[in-house]
Amino acid sequence: MTDQQDNVSDEPLPVAHVPVLTEPLLEWIKLPTDGIVADGTVGHGGHSRLFGRMLGPDGLLLGLDVDPNSLAAAQVSLKDLACRVILVRENFARISDVLSQQGLGPVHLILADLGFSSAQVEDTARGLSFQTPMPLDMRLDDRLDTTAADLVNKLGQTELADLIYEYGQDRASRRIARFIVQQRSFKKLTTTTELASLVCRALKQGPRPGRIHPATRTFQALRIAVNHELENLDALLESAPNLLLAGGYIAIISFHSLEDGRVKNNFRQNKADGIYEILTKKPIMADSAEAMRNPRARSAKLRIARRL
Repeated sequence: MTDQQDNVSDEPLPVAHVPVLTEPLLEWIKLPTDGIVADGTVGHGGHSRLFGRMLGPDGLLLGLDVDPNSLAAAQVSLKDLACRVILVRENFARISDVLSQQGLGPVHLILADLGFSSAQVEDTARGLSFQTPMPLDMRLDDRLDTTAADLVNKLGQTELADLIYEYGQDRASRRIARFIVQQRSFKKLTTTTELASLVCRALKQGPRPGRIHPATRTFQALRIAVNHELENLDALLESAPNLLLAGGYIAIISFHSLEDGRVKNNFRQNKADGIYEILTKKPIMADSAEAMRNPRARSAKLRIARRL
Protein backbone atom coordinates (compact mmCIF):
# COMPACT_ATOMS: atom_id res chain seq x y z
CA MET A 1 0.00 0.00 0.00
CA THR A 2 1.06 3.61 -0.44
CA ASP A 3 2.53 4.79 2.84
CA GLN A 4 3.32 8.42 2.12
CA GLN A 5 3.02 11.01 -0.58
CA ASP A 6 4.35 14.57 -0.55
CA ASN A 7 2.78 17.52 -2.39
CA VAL A 8 0.71 15.47 -4.82
CA SER A 9 -1.32 17.53 -7.24
CA ASP A 10 -5.12 17.46 -7.48
CA GLU A 11 -4.88 18.02 -11.23
CA PRO A 12 -6.43 15.40 -13.56
CA LEU A 13 -4.19 12.40 -14.11
CA PRO A 14 -2.07 12.62 -17.27
CA VAL A 15 -2.21 10.23 -20.19
CA ALA A 16 -0.65 6.81 -19.82
CA HIS A 17 3.12 6.58 -20.08
CA VAL A 18 4.81 3.45 -21.43
CA PRO A 19 8.07 2.52 -19.65
CA VAL A 20 11.02 1.66 -21.89
CA LEU A 21 13.40 -1.34 -21.90
CA THR A 22 11.34 -3.30 -19.38
CA GLU A 23 12.37 -6.73 -20.68
CA PRO A 24 16.14 -6.24 -20.29
CA LEU A 25 15.61 -4.67 -16.87
CA LEU A 26 13.74 -7.73 -15.69
CA GLU A 27 16.29 -10.01 -17.30
CA TRP A 28 19.31 -8.45 -15.56
CA ILE A 29 17.92 -7.42 -12.17
CA LYS A 30 16.70 -9.87 -9.53
CA LEU A 31 15.50 -8.70 -6.13
CA PRO A 32 14.68 -10.45 -2.83
CA THR A 33 11.08 -10.21 -1.67
CA ASP A 34 12.18 -8.01 1.24
CA GLY A 35 14.28 -5.75 -0.99
CA ILE A 36 14.38 -1.96 -1.04
CA VAL A 37 14.04 -0.17 -4.38
CA ALA A 38 14.78 3.54 -4.87
CA ASP A 39 13.28 4.82 -8.12
CA GLY A 40 14.69 8.30 -8.64
CA THR A 41 12.26 9.11 -11.45
CA VAL A 42 9.09 7.28 -10.51
CA GLY A 43 7.04 9.06 -13.19
CA HIS A 44 3.75 7.24 -13.70
CA GLY A 45 5.08 4.21 -11.85
CA GLY A 46 5.77 2.00 -14.87
CA HIS A 47 9.26 0.81 -13.94
CA SER A 48 8.47 0.88 -10.22
CA ARG A 49 5.51 -1.40 -10.76
CA LEU A 50 7.73 -3.96 -12.52
CA PHE A 51 10.10 -4.17 -9.58
CA GLY A 52 7.41 -3.67 -6.96
CA ARG A 53 5.84 -6.92 -8.13
CA MET A 54 9.03 -8.72 -7.07
CA LEU A 55 8.61 -7.44 -3.51
CA GLY A 56 6.47 -8.85 -0.75
CA PRO A 57 4.97 -7.21 2.35
CA ASP A 58 8.47 -6.83 3.84
CA GLY A 59 9.77 -5.03 0.76
CA LEU A 60 9.80 -1.28 0.21
CA LEU A 61 9.60 0.95 -2.83
CA LEU A 62 10.74 4.57 -2.56
CA GLY A 63 9.68 6.70 -5.51
CA LEU A 64 11.02 10.22 -6.13
CA ASP A 65 9.81 12.73 -8.69
CA VAL A 66 9.75 16.51 -9.00
CA ASP A 67 6.40 16.55 -10.86
CA PRO A 68 3.34 16.35 -8.58
CA ASN A 69 1.16 15.18 -11.48
CA SER A 70 3.49 12.23 -12.01
CA LEU A 71 3.37 11.39 -8.32
CA ALA A 72 -0.43 11.40 -8.47
CA ALA A 73 -0.34 8.97 -11.40
CA ALA A 74 2.22 6.79 -9.60
CA GLN A 75 0.05 6.65 -6.48
CA VAL A 76 -2.75 5.14 -8.55
CA SER A 77 -0.46 2.79 -10.46
CA LEU A 78 1.30 1.42 -7.38
CA LYS A 79 -1.55 1.29 -4.88
CA ASP A 80 -2.18 -2.45 -5.17
CA LEU A 81 1.43 -3.60 -4.65
CA ALA A 82 2.05 -5.87 -1.71
CA CYS A 83 5.13 -3.93 -0.63
CA ARG A 84 5.23 -0.65 1.25
CA VAL A 85 5.36 2.37 -1.07
CA ILE A 86 6.71 5.81 -0.19
CA LEU A 87 6.38 8.64 -2.71
CA VAL A 88 8.30 11.88 -2.21
CA ARG A 89 8.44 15.05 -4.28
CA GLU A 90 12.18 15.50 -4.60
CA ASN A 91 14.94 15.42 -7.19
CA PHE A 92 17.07 12.28 -7.32
CA ALA A 93 20.13 14.46 -6.73
CA ARG A 94 19.00 14.44 -3.09
CA ILE A 95 18.29 10.71 -2.89
CA SER A 96 20.77 10.28 -0.04
CA ASP A 97 18.98 12.91 2.06
CA VAL A 98 15.58 11.38 1.31
CA LEU A 99 16.71 7.90 2.35
CA SER A 100 18.11 9.35 5.56
CA GLN A 101 14.91 11.30 6.27
CA GLN A 102 12.87 8.13 5.79
CA GLY A 103 15.13 6.18 8.14
CA LEU A 104 16.24 3.86 5.35
CA GLY A 105 19.64 2.28 4.94
CA PRO A 106 21.36 0.96 1.80
CA VAL A 107 19.08 -0.29 -1.00
CA HIS A 108 19.02 -3.20 -3.42
CA LEU A 109 18.33 -1.09 -6.53
CA ILE A 110 18.72 2.51 -7.62
CA LEU A 111 16.87 3.22 -10.86
CA ALA A 112 16.62 6.40 -12.92
CA ASP A 113 14.88 6.94 -16.27
CA LEU A 114 16.24 10.30 -17.43
CA GLY A 115 13.56 10.93 -20.04
CA PHE A 116 10.33 12.84 -19.64
CA SER A 117 6.81 11.69 -20.35
CA SER A 118 4.42 12.35 -23.20
CA ALA A 119 2.11 14.01 -20.70
CA GLN A 120 4.84 16.51 -19.80
CA VAL A 121 5.53 17.25 -23.47
CA GLU A 122 1.83 17.83 -24.08
CA ASP A 123 1.35 19.98 -20.96
CA THR A 124 0.81 23.45 -22.40
CA ALA A 125 2.13 25.10 -19.24
CA ARG A 126 5.57 23.47 -19.40
CA GLY A 127 6.77 24.69 -22.77
CA LEU A 128 8.62 21.52 -23.79
CA SER A 129 7.15 21.37 -27.29
CA PHE A 130 7.25 23.67 -30.29
CA GLN A 131 4.39 21.93 -32.10
CA THR A 132 1.92 24.35 -30.52
CA PRO A 133 2.45 27.75 -28.85
CA MET A 134 3.47 27.28 -25.23
CA PRO A 135 5.12 29.61 -22.72
CA LEU A 136 8.93 29.39 -22.74
CA ASP A 137 9.12 27.67 -19.38
CA MET A 138 10.66 24.15 -19.65
CA ARG A 139 10.77 23.55 -15.89
CA LEU A 140 9.99 19.96 -14.96
CA ASP A 141 9.92 21.19 -11.35
CA ASP A 142 7.86 24.37 -11.06
CA ARG A 143 9.65 25.24 -7.80
CA LEU A 144 12.75 26.19 -9.79
CA ASP A 145 13.36 29.91 -10.22
CA THR A 146 14.73 30.17 -13.77
CA THR A 147 12.71 29.51 -16.93
CA ALA A 148 13.82 29.14 -20.53
CA ALA A 149 12.42 32.62 -21.18
CA ASP A 150 14.76 34.00 -18.54
CA LEU A 151 17.74 32.43 -20.29
CA VAL A 152 16.96 33.49 -23.85
CA ASN A 153 16.00 37.02 -22.85
CA LYS A 154 18.74 37.76 -20.28
CA LEU A 155 21.92 35.83 -21.05
CA GLY A 156 24.69 37.57 -22.95
CA GLN A 157 25.22 36.48 -26.53
CA THR A 158 28.46 34.59 -25.83
CA GLU A 159 27.03 32.86 -22.76
CA LEU A 160 23.90 31.87 -24.68
CA ALA A 161 25.97 30.53 -27.59
CA ASP A 162 28.14 28.51 -25.20
CA LEU A 163 25.05 27.04 -23.53
CA ILE A 164 23.51 25.95 -26.86
CA TYR A 165 26.82 24.47 -27.99
CA GLU A 166 27.62 22.65 -24.73
CA TYR A 167 24.17 21.24 -23.96
CA GLY A 168 22.66 21.14 -27.45
CA GLN A 169 25.84 20.21 -29.37
CA ASP A 170 24.76 22.55 -32.15
CA ARG A 171 27.66 23.86 -34.23
CA ALA A 172 25.55 26.83 -35.31
CA SER A 173 25.17 28.00 -31.72
CA ARG A 174 26.81 31.39 -32.28
CA ARG A 175 24.52 32.21 -35.18
CA ILE A 176 21.45 31.09 -33.24
CA ALA A 177 22.48 33.17 -30.22
CA ARG A 178 23.06 36.22 -32.44
CA PHE A 179 19.56 35.92 -33.92
CA ILE A 180 18.04 35.56 -30.45
CA VAL A 181 19.81 38.64 -29.11
CA GLN A 182 18.83 40.67 -32.18
CA GLN A 183 15.20 39.61 -31.88
CA ARG A 184 14.89 40.31 -28.16
CA SER A 185 16.17 43.86 -28.66
CA PHE A 186 12.81 44.50 -30.37
CA LYS A 187 10.55 42.05 -28.54
CA LYS A 188 11.17 39.48 -25.84
CA LEU A 189 10.70 35.84 -26.78
CA THR A 190 7.81 34.40 -24.81
CA THR A 191 6.54 31.28 -26.62
CA THR A 192 8.03 28.03 -27.87
CA THR A 193 6.81 28.59 -31.41
CA GLU A 194 8.44 32.04 -31.55
CA LEU A 195 11.77 30.57 -30.54
CA ALA A 196 11.47 27.58 -32.88
CA SER A 197 10.65 29.87 -35.82
CA LEU A 198 13.60 32.11 -34.99
CA VAL A 199 16.01 29.15 -34.88
CA CYS A 200 14.71 28.00 -38.26
CA ARG A 201 15.41 31.43 -39.69
CA ALA A 202 18.89 31.48 -38.16
CA LEU A 203 19.72 28.11 -39.69
CA LYS A 204 17.87 28.82 -42.94
CA GLN A 205 16.08 25.53 -42.50
CA GLY A 206 12.49 24.57 -42.04
CA PRO A 207 11.02 21.38 -40.58
CA ARG A 208 11.40 18.44 -42.95
CA PRO A 209 9.74 15.01 -42.78
CA GLY A 210 12.07 12.35 -41.41
CA ARG A 211 14.54 14.89 -39.99
CA ILE A 212 14.80 16.30 -36.50
CA HIS A 213 13.37 19.79 -36.21
CA PRO A 214 16.07 22.49 -36.57
CA ALA A 215 15.18 23.84 -33.11
CA THR A 216 15.49 20.48 -31.32
CA ARG A 217 19.08 21.00 -30.15
CA THR A 218 18.42 24.52 -28.88
CA PHE A 219 15.38 23.31 -26.94
CA GLN A 220 17.39 20.44 -25.48
CA ALA A 221 20.10 22.84 -24.34
CA LEU A 222 17.65 25.18 -22.65
CA ARG A 223 15.77 22.33 -20.95
CA ILE A 224 19.01 20.84 -19.60
CA ALA A 225 20.14 24.22 -18.28
CA VAL A 226 16.78 25.13 -16.73
CA ASN A 227 16.47 21.81 -14.91
CA HIS A 228 20.18 21.39 -14.00
CA GLU A 229 19.90 17.92 -15.51
CA LEU A 230 23.57 17.08 -15.84
CA GLU A 231 24.52 18.43 -12.41
CA ASN A 232 21.71 16.39 -10.86
CA LEU A 233 22.82 13.25 -12.71
CA ASP A 234 26.39 13.76 -11.50
CA ALA A 235 25.12 14.06 -7.91
CA LEU A 236 23.15 10.82 -8.22
CA LEU A 237 26.08 8.92 -9.72
CA GLU A 238 28.46 10.23 -7.05
CA SER A 239 26.21 9.27 -4.15
CA ALA A 240 25.08 5.87 -5.47
CA PRO A 241 27.98 3.65 -4.28
CA ASN A 242 27.37 4.61 -0.65
CA LEU A 243 23.64 3.93 -0.99
CA LEU A 244 23.83 0.42 -2.46
CA LEU A 245 24.07 -2.84 -0.57
CA ALA A 246 26.75 -5.30 -1.69
CA GLY A 247 25.24 -7.00 -4.72
CA GLY A 248 22.83 -4.10 -5.25
CA TYR A 249 22.18 -2.67 -8.71
CA ILE A 250 22.25 0.77 -10.28
CA ALA A 251 20.35 1.07 -13.56
CA ILE A 252 20.27 4.30 -15.58
CA ILE A 253 18.26 4.90 -18.76
CA SER A 254 19.56 7.88 -20.74
CA PHE A 255 18.34 9.52 -23.92
CA HIS A 256 21.25 11.51 -25.31
CA SER A 257 25.03 11.28 -25.42
CA LEU A 258 25.67 13.90 -22.72
CA GLU A 259 23.85 11.72 -20.20
CA ASP A 260 25.08 8.37 -21.46
CA GLY A 261 28.71 9.54 -21.49
CA ARG A 262 28.50 10.53 -17.84
CA VAL A 263 26.99 7.19 -16.85
CA LYS A 264 29.57 5.23 -18.85
CA ASN A 265 32.51 7.13 -17.39
CA ASN A 266 31.18 6.88 -13.84
CA PHE A 267 30.64 3.14 -14.11
CA ARG A 268 34.12 2.65 -15.59
CA GLN A 269 35.77 4.67 -12.84
CA ASN A 270 33.92 2.76 -10.15
CA LYS A 271 34.92 -0.50 -11.81
CA ALA A 272 38.57 0.60 -11.81
CA ASP A 273 38.24 1.46 -8.11
CA GLY A 274 36.86 -2.00 -7.32
CA ILE A 275 33.39 -0.65 -6.45
CA TYR A 276 31.23 -1.78 -9.39
CA GLU A 277 30.92 -4.75 -11.68
CA ILE A 278 29.57 -3.48 -15.02
CA LEU A 279 26.87 -5.86 -16.21
CA THR A 280 26.16 -4.16 -19.54
CA LYS A 281 29.45 -3.93 -21.44
CA LYS A 282 27.61 -1.85 -24.04
CA PRO A 283 24.39 0.06 -23.48
CA ILE A 284 21.23 -1.95 -24.05
CA MET A 285 18.90 -0.43 -26.63
CA ALA A 286 15.37 -1.24 -27.71
CA ASP A 287 14.90 -3.94 -30.31
CA SER A 288 12.94 -3.17 -33.46
CA ALA A 289 9.69 -4.50 -32.01
CA GLU A 290 9.80 -2.22 -28.97
CA ALA A 291 10.90 0.76 -31.07
CA MET A 292 7.84 0.28 -33.28
CA ARG A 293 5.50 -0.08 -30.31
CA ASN A 294 6.99 2.82 -28.39
CA PRO A 295 8.86 5.45 -30.48
CA ARG A 296 10.22 6.99 -27.26
CA ALA A 297 12.35 3.88 -26.78
CA ARG A 298 14.35 4.46 -29.96
CA SER A 299 16.90 6.75 -28.31
CA ALA A 300 16.93 5.03 -24.90
CA LYS A 301 20.17 3.49 -23.60
CA LEU A 302 20.30 1.33 -20.50
CA ARG A 303 23.44 0.73 -18.45
CA ILE A 304 23.50 -1.47 -15.33
CA ALA A 305 26.21 -2.00 -12.73
CA ARG A 306 26.33 -4.04 -9.53
CA ARG A 307 27.90 -3.00 -6.24
CA LEU A 308 30.76 -5.25 -5.17
